[in-house]
Amino acid sequence: LEANLALGRRYWSHDENMLVAQNNYSICLDDLGRPDEALVIYRAVYAKMVANFGVSHERTIHMGNNIAGSMLTLRLWDDCKHFTRDQLLPAARRSLGPDHNITLGLGQNLAIAIEQDPESTRDDLLE
Repeated sequence: LEANLALGRRYWSHDENMLVAQNNYSICLDDLGRPDEALVIYRAVYAKMVANFGVSHERTIHMGNNIAGSMLTLRLWDDCKHFTRDQLLPAARRSLGPDHNITLGLGQNLAIAIEQDPESTRDDLLE
């Protein structure tokens, strides 16, 4: 699988299907209990999606949601809160709408990050 992805990256690195394949590989790593490795790939794929399609593209936002999920798994509460609140949620609300499944999932990830963060204040929780 890794060799196939390496070959694909070499010849089709900016193709959307290749980016989706890399994202799927990251999901596999996450499911295998290797979220730190998955997060590195998620971030690389997200950066390419932003460069190719913009921050408001549905798949870009979905891949950003995968990053937020990995950050939660790795207990990177502050990173998850800032990334979700400052980058993902505004783009999702603008392009997908407030009632879209991805937008709602991002809100849920933000709520989990705020709730689980031991350094969250009462004002954070009321957010």
